[in-house]
Amino acid sequence: MSKFFISAILALAGTIGLGACGTRGETIGTIGGAVGGAAVGSAVTGGSTLGTIGGAAAGGYIGHELGEEYERRNR
Repeated sequence: MSKFFISAILALAGTIGLGACGTRGETIGTIGGAVGGAAVGSAVTGGSTLGTIGGAAAGGYIGHELGEEYERRNR
């Protein structure tokens, strides 16, 4: 379980750095997606570090795109 938390923290730190350049919706989407993706990636791969980081990366990207679309619709 500690591998999951370390991986999630590293993924979250990376996405916060990348998300700081976007709007509020993009940032929230990126962070939320990364955390959710890390949880799903860990669960699917049985706690694999690579699965957790991959899930966080995929979730962060999807969350960013959803946040960007949200901002575009609500301007």
